[in-house]
Amino acid sequence: MTQPELFDVVELLVDLPEFNLRAGIQGAIVECYRNNNYEVEFSNSDGETLALCSLSTQQFVVVWSAKTKTWLSVPERVAAIVKNLDDNRQKEVLDFARFLHHK
Repeated sequence: MTQPELFDVVELLVDLPEFNLRAGIQGAIVECYRNNNYEVEFSNSDGETLALCSLSTQQFVVVWSAKTKTWLSVPERVAAIVKNLDDNRQKEVLDFARFLHHK
């Protein structure tokens, strides 16, 4: 899993109704805290800030690395999401992947 860093682009994995944000929206990390939380800024296409939220790594996945200036591959994104699931859910994902592979 890619460790989130300052200026990485992240994608929400959960809805944040208190901020009127839906899973899938992308934002940028603008502050990294010691407790493994990150301040993420979400903005519209005009660059206006929609919300500034303190999030844990369970609430988002890194999709673009500022350090390497590259988009993360789909397998990297999936691995990051799966890593945060409990064992039973991880096994369900593995079973589903096997199903897709045999299809």
